[in-house]
Amino acid sequence: MPFTHLDADGKPAMVDVGDKLATRRTATAEALIVVGPSIMSQLRAGDFSTKKGSVTQTAIIAGTMAVKQTWSVIPLCHPLPINGCTIEVRERGSDALHVECTVATEGKTGVEMEALHGASVAALTIYDMCKALSHDITVQDLRLVRKRGGKSDFDRD
Repeated sequence: MPFTHLDADGKPAMVDVGDKLATRRTATAEALIVVGPSIMSQLRAGDFSTKKGSVTQTAIIAGTMAVKQTWSVIPLCHPLPINGCTIEVRERGSDALHVECTVATEGKTGVEMEALHGASVAALTIYDMCKALSHDITVQDLRLVRKRGGKSDFDRD
């Protein structure tokens, strides 16, 4: 199967979606931010607020902004009307935060990249807000969890 973002000569090209039908499309992506037990304890003690503001609320806003700007950051993405975006940040164990970003559109192409971009920027925002406490933070397992609509559906096992 050829790469869809290459033309017949192998040069980068935006996929022409003009002949496709607009359908409802959704995608969910996730990322894990391992901050360590010390930072997690400090975050819990401050109700997840820092001098820069609420870590989780700021991450949600940053991720939502990223979803809406995906086309301007990833060169061959189409600008899409975003019908909905939800980002959840939850504690994962004693040392990590889990970000999940779900995006919906009614369009001719999917929103997988928008969901991945939203999850990654939300995770990076958490890193930025916590790095004053330690730089020993990792962003892990950025991945697509599921997608609906278009030619095929996808569910990660």
